[in-house]
Amino acid sequence: MPAAREALLDAALSALSRLPWTAVRMVDVAAAAGVSRQTLYNEFGSKDGLARALVRRAADGYLAGAERALGAHGAAGAGPAELALWTVRAARANDLVKALLTGFWGERLPRPVAAGPSSSVVPAQRRADAALPTPTELLALVRDRAVAALQSSPQDAAELALTCEIALRLALSYAIVPAVHAPSPVGADAVTLVREALARHPAR
Repeated sequence: MPAAREALLDAALSALSRLPWTAVRMVDVAAAAGVSRQTLYNEFGSKDGLARALVRRAADGYLAGAERALGAHGAAGAGPAELALWTVRAARANDLVKALLTGFWGERLPRPVAAGPSSSVVPAQRRADAALPTPTELLALVRDRAVAALQSSPQDAAELALTCEIALRLALSYAIVPAVHAPSPVGADAVTLVREALARHPAR
């Protein structure tokens, strides 16, 4: 039931924006999504399963946005800076994305542990039950996808990997500790800094 599953994930995320995860109740998530509590358990198996699915969706959304940023701006040579912009925006907009990228979960968020071999009959839940990437693994994954999307020749790969990693690490610093000067459009301060820092290592 893809539609019911997405509605339940939306309802859980909405509840998490108001309450710590420990206070989010399955019965309330089901009611907010307009489905039965049994449907919720059929989809996710347990509250821990729901947490894993929420975090998996956050990871997938971040990766999809990164690929869109690279696809839209890579040809113009702005791929690393736009990747940094997306990373800052995604981390500021979604605490789960920020936790995935930094490893800092806090007390309000679910911190799902891989379930091991999943017994779920729902394919999407079997995927959600699998281990999530660590922050280091996620950064390397995005960096490598960026290189694959942006490089114009095999000789570009090493320099481009360095460029993209610098962009991502600068973006993460802004996601964790926003600029102390006057507010600017979300992420614009990070992009300016990234462009200046990468001037010596331009993407070809």
